[in-house]
Amino acid sequence: MANDSPAQKLHASFPSAGFFRRFAAWVYDFLVAVAIVMLASGIALGFAALLTATGVVTLPADMDHAAWLNSSPLYGVYLLLVLAGFFGWFWRRSGQTLGMRAWRLKVQQRDGSRLTRKQTLIRLLTCLFGLGNLWVLVDFKHRRAWHDYAAGTELVTLSKEANQLYYWKEL
Repeated sequence: MANDSPAQKLHASFPSAGFFRRFAAWVYDFLVAVAIVMLASGIALGFAALLTATGVVTLPADMDHAAWLNSSPLYGVYLLLVLAGFFGWFWRRSGQTLGMRAWRLKVQQRDGSRLTRKQTLIRLLTCLFGLGNLWVLVDFKHRRAWHDYAAGTELVTLSKEANQLYYWKEL
């Protein structure tokens, strides 16, 4: 097609990502996610301290700020939303998280274009914290994970040149 973007023209040459490369990117992203949860927890603890210092909240004598946060289901929801925001933003913006960029992986629509908001949300809801990637070990033909099937996406391995192209294009 004459109106194809450079990414769509290159699409046919990108192979589907295998399990071990996906796993390596998952480990890398897991470490980044731990750091993000630590930062988000620090912010939440600061907010809890502010609430108690201003008298908005009074903690029982045997409870500290961390225990108070952990006693509320809203804290868990907050952390999940922070993580969903992190992964969703990267998937939607460039198709690559930090771990995916390091391992030259890119999530995209089947035609090579960026994910829509709906696809990003479906991937977030169906990825099972990365466990959906185990399906790649069974799906030899297409090497797609559960969340790829659910969202109509695919994870491809980029060439070094294409990985640099996507990196500099997104800056």
